[in-house]
Parts: sequence; C-alpha cells; structure tokens
Amino acid sequence: MNYLTIEQVSKSYGEKLLLDDVTLHINQADKVALVAQNGSGKTTLLRLIAGEERPEGEHARVLLHRDVRTGYLPQEPLFGSQDTVLDAIFDTTNPVLSTVRNYEAALLHPEDPQRLQAAMAAMEDQQAWDFEATIKEVLFKLHITDLEHPVAQLSGGQRKRLALARLIIDEPDFLILDEPTNHLDLAMIEWLEDYLSRPGLTVFMVTHDRYFLERVCTHIVELERGQLFKYSGGYSDYLHKKTTRQENERLDKQKAQALMRKELVWIRRMPKARGTKAKARIDAFQDLKERAHREVDQDLVRLDIRGTRLGSKILELQYISKAYGDQHIVRDFHYKFKKNERVGIVGPNGSGKTTLLRLMTGEIRPDRGKVVTGETVRFGHYSQDGLILEQDKRVHEVVTNIAEYIPLSGGQKLSASQLLERFMFDRAQQQVFVSQLSGGERRRLYLLTVLMANPNFLILDEPTNDLDIITLNVLEDFLQQFPGCVVIVTHDRYFMDKLVDHVFVFEDDGTIRDFPGNYTQYRIWKTDQAPATPAPQPKKQRVRTDKITPLTEEQRKELKRLEREINRYEQRKAEIMAAFHDDGLSPDEINTLSEELGRIDTDLDAKEARWLELAEIADG
Repeated sequence: MNYLTIEQVSKSYGEKLLLDDVTLHINQADKVALVAQNGSGKTTLLRLIAGEERPEGEHARVLLHRDVRTGYLPQEPLFGSQDTVLDAIFDTTNPVLSTVRNYEAALLHPEDPQRLQAAMAAMEDQQAWDFEATIKEVLFKLHITDLEHPVAQLSGGQRKRLALARLIIDEPDFLILDEPTNHLDLAMIEWLEDYLSRPGLTVFMVTHDRYFLERVCTHIVELERGQLFKYSGGYSDYLHKKTTRQENERLDKQKAQALMRKELVWIRRMPKARGTKAKARIDAFQDLKERAHREVDQDLVRLDIRGTRLGSKILELQYISKAYGDQHIVRDFHYKFKKNERVGIVGPNGSGKTTLLRLMTGEIRPDRGKVVTGETVRFGHYSQDGLILEQDKRVHEVVTNIAEYIPLSGGQKLSASQLLERFMFDRAQQQVFVSQLSGGERRRLYLLTVLMANPNFLILDEPTNDLDIITLNVLEDFLQQFPGCVVIVTHDRYFMDKLVDHVFVFEDDGTIRDFPGNYTQYRIWKTDQAPATPAPQPKKQRVRTDKITPLTEEQRKELKRLEREINRYEQRKAEIMAAFHDDGLSPDEINTLSEELGRIDTDLDAKEARWLELAEIADG
C-alpha cells in the first residue's frame, strides 16, 4: 500500500534551488531516512510532505493516502501558550486517549472521588487500561514526569522530547520525523531505535545518526544538488552503493570529456549552420558540456592542524565533588589527564555531564577537592548554549574576527577561508550573512570559531547536533589527527565509538566510573554484568507430602501437581519481572508481558488457595 507519493516537485528560495523536479514513493512498512548536507533542503522537503509549504512545478504532486493517519515531528514543535504537559500529551482527537487523559487528570485531584470513579468507569468501558500502561511507559522512557508543569517553562530539549512522546502515544500510521534523536540521551535513543524498528511501522525521517541508519532503515534517500538518490538497505549499504554511483559518475565524466574534445573540434570548424541536424548536434553538445563539468564529490582533504604545545602538566581533578542541594552531581572523582587522550562522557540527561565539563574549565568551582590546570593548556569549549553568533556578520567575518589563520604541521598556515572551505563553506557561502544560515550551518560555523582559536584541549558538549554526515566525517577526521586532549559529550554513539579510548560513566549518586573502552564496549560489558535472575522462592512454607496424611490418593496427587505448577508459575513471574528492567523492550513487548503477568497472578492465587486447603487437610 502506497503511503506517500511525491512527483515532479521543485522548490527554491530566491536563486537557491533546493529541489529540482524530484520524485519519491514510500510504501507501508518502509523505514526511510533522508540525508543531505546542511542547508540542502531536508527540512523543506519534510514541510512539503506535512503540508506546511507548497511545492513548485506545473505537474508537482505531494499525495498522502487519505486513510493513513500521519504524525509530524518538526525541529521546533509548537504548543499552546497555556498548555501544561498533560494538555500537550493528550492534544488529540483519539477517543481512547481522551479517556486516558480524563483519568490522569482525575488522579491529580484525589479530593474529588466521584470524578475519579467516573474516569475509572470510562477506562473500563473503553478498555483503555493497556493503553494507559503504554503511555506511562513512553513518558517514563523519555523522562517526562511532571504532568502539571507549564510547557512554556520547558527548555528546547524538553519540548522536543514532549513532542516526540505525544507523537508516539497518538500512534499514527505514518511518522515523519525531523532529527528525532536530538536532545535525547543514549538510553532514550536506544529505546527509540527499538520502537521505530517494529515491523509494520512506516517512517520517513531526517537523521544523521549512523547507527540509526544502519539498524532501523530499510532505505536511505540522499538529497544532493537538488536531486534525490534512493538506496535500499542501511548505512553500510548506502556507503557501498553511493561509492559505486560516484565511481560511475567519474567514468561518465571522463567519457564525456573525451567526447567533448571531439565535439569541440567539430563545432569550431562549423560555420554558422542552422540546419536541423546541426542544431540538434549543438544542443547535444551543450548537454555533453554540462555532463563533463558536473561536480563530483572529491576526497576530503586531511586537516593537519598543529595545536599549541601541551606541557607535562595538563589537567588533574583531585577528588572533586559538586552538589546542588541534596543532589550529588559529582562525588570524590579523581583523574589525571595524559597527552592526546580521547575521553567520552556517558550518562542520562540531567546526570551532570555538562557540570563536569564546567568544573574542568574552571567555569564553576567544586564544593570539595581541587582542579589543577597546566600553564600551557588552552581550552576550546564547544558548549550547548554557546551558539550565539552576530546575525549581521558574514560567515567569513565571524571566523576572521577570531584569527586570520591557524598553523599547520611543517610550518605552513591555513587561512580562515581555507578552513571554511574544508568545512563545506564555499567561497560564495562565506559571503552569506549568519542570519541566512540553516540551524546545522550555524552549528558548523560555531564549531569553526572554537577550532580557529587553535586550542590544545578540546571540550565538546553535543557537537554533533544538526550536523550532516559529511561534516561529521570531516570533524572525525580532524579530531583523529588533533594533537591534544579531547573530551566529548555526545548522543551520537557512532561518533563516540569512532573517537574515544575510554569513557567516564555517570552512575548513581554522583559516582563516575572510568571504563577502558568506547560506548558500545561499555554497553556490552554492562549487559554481561547484569545480575542473573534470582531463583524464585516459594511464597509459603509447604508441608512434606510423603508422610501418611488424611488425604485421599487423588488429593495427594493433586497436591504434588499444584506444587510443581506453583513453582513453574513463580519462576515465569520472576523472569517477567526481570525482563521489565530491560531498557530495550518495545511497547508491544511490555503490553504482552503485562497481560501474561496478569494471567499468572490470577491463576497463581487460585492454585495457592487450593494448595492451602489441601495442606490443612494433610496436617490433620
């Protein structure tokens, strides 16, 4: 069944052509990701599909199947100015969700028992209890707990998580998602990855999370020079097939150049022919000329920037602690940095990752302990809230105001303009005003202002948000060569796995573990360390049944059978309870396990009641 049809759609802003007569079809159960360089038109295409913009082109069509419920997650979701979290979550026409909303609202007002009783009766009528459990599970996974909190007081990241929760809870047939992993911590991303991997779910999303692309997607669509190129498979398939396409383009370009040279000889020898055949050949020559000069992506140039020299004393955290009220953020953490270290920082949102970075740079002071910084250390700090650029400045001015050039190895210099080019700001775009840049382009420019200061100790707090795959590869290449220390906080697991040697893991109550490996290695280790399911213990002390009792032969057999069945039920119940601690469970799996647990409890109560009855007879 076809869910989405896009045919002959174009879109431009001024002289900038974003979409050039593109066509795309998405069918039921497809999981399609759209990738492209920042500023290429990804968000514009999503807005066209969502009906927020109109396509250009005489025969342009954007058709969504009329019987398909569609849900759209924009980069910056909108809510009512007076909405609470509860209002936002249940802003829907879904009747079951409305019933659950009334029930949740009644729970917040225990002083009105009649309201709660009516809400519970409606839940029974709509059979909404399982749905309510799913809602609780989604809110718990996305760390949304205060249902009465005003939406206007939420941060941008909290609003994005709230919009994602609302979308998932509404259960549309077709999800359109713009950067769904932004503002999620690693556990949330892994949960969302499992959710979107469900069979039958149809998804079209913009994301540059490469593990997401590999593990979730059935197709990847790349927007390049206004055209869409569709590849089947995940990220590794995309890389292989794109490389093949580019190689074919290079071969085609070489052939076109050879033909063009021959045509050039002919066309120069011609007088001013106006015959039909001659004109057709001239037209063909123009097409050939375009093919011969078509831009083909070149290999990325290495960024061999020479950082400022680091001395023997770099940075030492001497048993530092930091708390806010009763909440311990960092507790007695000690670490001495060595040259050229690559460290990742892992922990849920709100655990204290950004606080640790601010302690390291001296922006805030520890409550106890000491931070000792070497005299030669020059921090380059890319912070989440540091994206403040002068809107009326041109891109080139923003960078040159920091430095005209940075030194390279071998005594060479790299100018600001050259560095901008290597991070995909061509000469024309360097003259664009900051106010005209996309969100991803602004983050890329902010990153360059940090690098242009030529630091020797980089601290990067979520540097990958809104960056495209090409920029991520350039940045990874730069950081692998960077001759200094690098500390990274990121939700991009691929980025972290590729770069870090070890990770600082925030555990309970401010404790930080130094794990010798990357994020994926830590996750494997943590899974292996999970305690085994404890052997179930019988709820009640049972009597031996091998002695002479007043029981009949049939009753003795029944008693022994009940003991075996009760033990089996308790074992299965313990397995289910242990499974609930698995962050990877999908909502469907949780519902299935919850239903099974309910049946087990009912049967277990009946069997234990009968067992007690027979045991009393056996005791005489």
